[in-house]
Amino acid sequence: MSTASPWSHVVRAAAALAAGMGVGRFVYTPILPLMHGQAGLSAAAGAHLATANYAGYLIGALAGILAPALIRSQSVLRGSLLLLTATLAAMPLTHTTLAWEALRLSAGAASALVFVVAAGSLLHHLRDHPAHLPGWAFGGVGAGIALSGLLVLVLRTVADWRAAWWAAAALTAVLAGASWNLRPEDAPAARTAAAAGGPRTHRWFGALFVSYTLEGVGYIVAGTFLVAAIAQGSPGWVGSGAWVLVGLAAVPSSALWARLGRRWSRPGLLLAALVVQAAGIALPALVGGTAVALASAVLFGATFLGVSTLALAAGAHLRFPRSVALLTAGYSVGQILGPLLVAPLLHHGYRPALLPAALVVLAAAVAAAVLRIGFPHHMVVEGHTAASGRRESCKDADALAAHSAN
Repeated sequence: MSTASPWSHVVRAAAALAAGMGVGRFVYTPILPLMHGQAGLSAAAGAHLATANYAGYLIGALAGILAPALIRSQSVLRGSLLLLTATLAAMPLTHTTLAWEALRLSAGAASALVFVVAAGSLLHHLRDHPAHLPGWAFGGVGAGIALSGLLVLVLRTVADWRAAWWAAAALTAVLAGASWNLRPEDAPAARTAAAAGGPRTHRWFGALFVSYTLEGVGYIVAGTFLVAAIAQGSPGWVGSGAWVLVGLAAVPSSALWARLGRRWSRPGLLLAALVVQAAGIALPALVGGTAVALASAVLFGATFLGVSTLALAAGAHLRFPRSVALLTAGYSVGQILGPLLVAPLLHHGYRPALLPAALVVLAAAVAAAVLRIGFPHHMVVEGHTAASGRRESCKDADALAAHSAN
């Protein structure tokens, strides 16, 4: 374990996650309306660009799963940060949708690799520190969202969509510099085998997998199109301002939900977070007005990282083999499907897409409710109950939570 201050490690990891996820992955959301109005991007093409980015993320995530050495490579981290910065800077250099899709595909793969390296680093170097520290590091995703949203909010009044992409590239370069010396994991994480004859948890994990995959479908529609949807019926600044609020609400959310998970049932908290998120997504589709739009942003920002925290922690508690990898894959596939499924609804703008997205998140909440039925809160493993060993399993799960980024 590192002898340096754990908070210095948290800051470096937060900067990496802010660059890779908050800016590199999600800056597209506030820039999307500018590209529609100034670059001639159609609604369908906007959905395709989003899908390309999420497909790239799935590729990068699978690479990290299938080649664990990538997670332990500082060269992979630095190369991914450089590639991500380059793809953002190159977006204004072309006007072809195919080239934009290739750039967003590459950016998605780079974002995923930044995430897996940062998550592995946190899991390894902060293992013996309080579990809230990784939560604050994952708050870097929210900080990156807020910073990039604020950047676009300012630039939209004085510059065009090209300047927004170049500013995002510059911000990513600064954050990359702050995370340049982040130390990856030193050695493969030890694997703990489940005790022979332990309880079968397939049915609970099945419900969790369905819930988390549906969350991937529903949340990403809002994560991609919320700003554009709000901008259609609100003053010009509200859409970008709402995205800043999403980021600010997300900063403490992972640490907060992780802490709540030590006091209350994770399946119950997961159900609550999904219901709150569904309400936040549906609000702009049902009710107009600035106050409603901003409330929607807060509700969404406060829950999307929290859902990942709770779901991955529940998977670790169940000790289902390769639970994090399986949940990550399902979530990533859901993110690819989301924009494709709502694409036919985008002919009249983005607001019609929010209501079905909220319904999908509600379906995820129903699966979480099924997860609660008979959930094995106290499982005997190697002579200890899961409750008595919760603190150790939570550290591993919470350090990988917020992939949402997932």
